[in-house]
Amino acid sequence: MIRIYHSRRARSVRVIWLLEELGVPYELETLEFKPDVLKGEAYLSVHPLGQIPAIADGDVYMIESGAILEYLLEQYGQGRLAPPPGSRERPEYLQWFHYGEASLARHVGEIVRNRFTKPEAQRIPAIVDESRSRFLDALAVVERALGGRTYIVGEAFTAADIMLSYGITMARVIGELPAGSVNVTGYLGRLKERSGYQRAWA
Repeated sequence: MIRIYHSRRARSVRVIWLLEELGVPYELETLEFKPDVLKGEAYLSVHPLGQIPAIADGDVYMIESGAILEYLLEQYGQGRLAPPPGSRERPEYLQWFHYGEASLARHVGEIVRNRFTKPEAQRIPAIVDESRSRFLDALAVVERALGGRTYIVGEAFTAADIMLSYGITMARVIGELPAGSVNVTGYLGRLKERSGYQRAWA
């Protein structure tokens, strides 16, 4: 059975959500999101940077949530939740799949670190300001793309929605999601209705 190394509200929710959508069984090893746990010798043997998530699938060990999702889709997806290679939708799917981390979530992560998780003396307000600006620019692109669409690649829910919505959800959790993002807010509402989302974020 697939083991997911998980912390609440960490990027491991992407892995849980995907496996819920695919109906693939898994087990959680839930860790406290604290340096003495994640940087301890035991967990560093699983993830060399002491970050979440990691998975173990038999003798396969992986880190990086996006790579893990791609692996799980190849192994267990059976063509679900991703347009097939060569299809018209595939390039856009790949674009949004990676946009979710590279252009959205990484900026939210910097805001979280410098507002909440770092010791107060180590927080850098200028990083919060810059990351907020970059996040809002990236979110505006998503807002426009969602005009007239149910999901980010069209009418079908895909793994790109799982990747993309993590940063959006976390921005909402920490009060950084602007009220004027009507399309994004509606999109997030539709995703929250999915049982896989609910289980992943519980």
